[in-house]
Amino acid sequence: MFISFEGLDGSGKTTQAQLLAETLRSHGRDVLFLREPGGTEISERIREILLDKKHLHMTQISEILLFSAARAQLISEVIRPALEKNCFVICDRYADSTTAYQGFGRGLNLETVRAINAAATGGLWPEKTIFLDVPISELISRREKSGLPLDRMESGGLEFFERIRQGYLHLCKEEPRRIVRIDGMRSVDALRQEIWSVLASTFTS
Repeated sequence: MFISFEGLDGSGKTTQAQLLAETLRSHGRDVLFLREPGGTEISERIREILLDKKHLHMTQISEILLFSAARAQLISEVIRPALEKNCFVICDRYADSTTAYQGFGRGLNLETVRAINAAATGGLWPEKTIFLDVPISELISRREKSGLPLDRMESGGLEFFERIRQGYLHLCKEEPRRIVRIDGMRSVDALRQEIWSVLASTFTS
């Protein structure tokens, strides 16, 4: 089974994706946890380029093609082989990130974005996607408290992030059977329990 986690940085998606992987392993399941971009030698090199603030001049079309190239490599080398072995694949970000960030955030034509996603994924989409929704003001507060430096993608500004969040909410309405919106303004454990309750029937079927 293929599950993805989506949300803006600071939403808690990585933590929840890792916790789900741990829970599934405790139930005896084979689980592969991945992050995007990354997961292969080529994809990790692309990640370095995408997040490096030295590349603030990167064009929008270069950005989406690089993200998609990293994804295509990950799917070919890692995701499809794992799914063929009946392994649970949990991915921290997938093609919905491209639609939200490059489509809604950067303003690229959505039909173009969909076409690029289709080519990069080869039609492979998660069976379930968890979107952790957190207000932008809270994300900014969390970032300030963390004291961590911003990477290139995190340097887009308030309006950029709000467009991304609205993009995710649009996708939730567009694909309600696949994408589940979870209110991220709760404790780590409360979120873990809700996500498990949402997905448990799928795991046990």
